[in-house]
Amino acid sequence: MSTTGSSVAAVVVAAGRGIRIGGGTPKQYRQVGGQAVLTRTLAALGALPVVGRVQVVIAPDAAAFYETCLADLDPAVRGKLLAPVEGGATRQQSVRAGLEALAQAGAPEIVLVHDAARPYVDAALIDRAVAAGRDHRAAVPGVAVSDTIKLVDDPGDGIGRVRETPAREALRAVQTPQSFHFAALLDAHRSAAAADLHGFTDDGALAEWAGLPVVVFAGDLRNRKITQPADLIEADRAFGAPDRSTPMTQYVTRLGTGFDVHAFTEGDHVWLGGVRIPADRGVLAHSDGDVALHALTDALLGAIADGDIGTHFPPSDERWRGAASDQFLAHAVSLVRARGGRIDHLDITVLAEAPRIGQHREAIRARIAEIAGVPLSSVSIKATTTEKLGFVGRAEGLAAQAAATVRLPDEETVPVDAQAETAMRQG
Repeated sequence: MSTTGSSVAAVVVAAGRGIRIGGGTPKQYRQVGGQAVLTRTLAALGALPVVGRVQVVIAPDAAAFYETCLADLDPAVRGKLLAPVEGGATRQQSVRAGLEALAQAGAPEIVLVHDAARPYVDAALIDRAVAAGRDHRAAVPGVAVSDTIKLVDDPGDGIGRVRETPAREALRAVQTPQSFHFAALLDAHRSAAAADLHGFTDDGALAEWAGLPVVVFAGDLRNRKITQPADLIEADRAFGAPDRSTPMTQYVTRLGTGFDVHAFTEGDHVWLGGVRIPADRGVLAHSDGDVALHALTDALLGAIADGDIGTHFPPSDERWRGAASDQFLAHAVSLVRARGGRIDHLDITVLAEAPRIGQHREAIRARIAEIAGVPLSSVSIKATTTEKLGFVGRAEGLAAQAAATVRLPDEETVPVDAQAETAMRQG
């Protein structure tokens, strides 16, 4: 078997919403053992020389989620990642989007299709998948079932009459990565789409429909899919501290605030939250005068107790004359992450009589989420007037205040045994 990886690529399906697991974050982006599920899945696939390229398929609004997963990846693994593509409404559509992207980038000989929510996949299983795909054109991993399986007629009330009890010895629970000759699987997906068939939840089943002989090779009982909240808890333990004497990183929550103000001057636009907004006046500033990003930058710097925006970007420095403020915020974000911190929420209030920001609100949220590398749901922006009071009320300028919530590693990390002992005494 070749070890160059030049002929093997993987499609990682990460476009699902993960709604069954609860919470506002899709399961593939939830933390287990301090890293996102998707991060661990990509690390497992990308670490093997046999896998040359990895194509991730994400939801249309998940770019910020995805970017946060890359920070913890080894540079060699990141180098194998192609630009993510957006998936569709079904898993089948998402897989096809990944396959079409691979075809555009240069079709491999073998493609592995893997679920983002299976972070336990290991080198031995991946090697078996590649070998089976090369030998058989279509191959899926499976494990023997230990429970007796019943086929039932379900009338819809949760109680069904048993139609058949298939022999357990012939049954297999199918997993991923599933392995195929790339051209054969892409042709099967295109044929299914042309026939307006979109209900396949498994590429092995789609291959069967297309007439490809599909074989089952040995799966791995440990290669579980994260589906329920209990699976997340178990994965957190599995990927956590390797023994009870190893210190477990604890996080403390910090809240930082920021405020900025600029006077109006001649001009035809203002910058707010990284978005250019038409206006009948501009602002007087050394940089682009984006009060929202300036306040937010100070809020992040405050949360990590690292001075203020003037400390890092002095107004006396000509390098920052007319500079775009997105680089100020990006710098503060990088400082948070350099300390092992996690940004939980960003909240901005703009104080101005004009311009109105209502129609620009979502564009501003999206831009800030992009700069900060956080989900859109972690960014809030509001606007208010000052009821004609003060310089804002007299329309002499505008201002913004911001708050940032971050988690930082506690400097006093406590060993697991000591934590348990303390908890027992307090309980």
